[in-house]
Amino acid sequence: MERPDADKPEQQGDRTAAPEDVPECPAGDIPRGMTLEGLVTMTGEMEHLNELVLLHLEKAGGFTCTASYLTIVTPILDMLEVEIRFRYREGMDREEIKEIIAGWIAQEISGFRPNKK
Repeated sequence: MERPDADKPEQQGDRTAAPEDVPECPAGDIPRGMTLEGLVTMTGEMEHLNELVLLHLEKAGGFTCTASYLTIVTPILDMLEVEIRFRYREGMDREEIKEIIAGWIAQEISGFRPNKK
């Protein structure tokens, strides 16, 4: 199946980096147009995020179809994106962004395990 926008010529800067294309992020230089997936991949937090998603899925009793999965996962990703947008400041490097992402995920996970530190 062809993409609906396949007939439009690609503009420079239109392409979003695929995970394998995610560049290293030198200090102060976040690649323009980076997706949430790209940021999580770049910071090495994908497994950590997956742990949070699995906890949510377990709490919800699992999922039976793509729609139920998306109903559970989409709000998690939306909240993470809001956190990044709120706390990100121009000039942050990869480690500073990693702190934002890892900290938010750890805080969310701790809500599932209130007695563990």
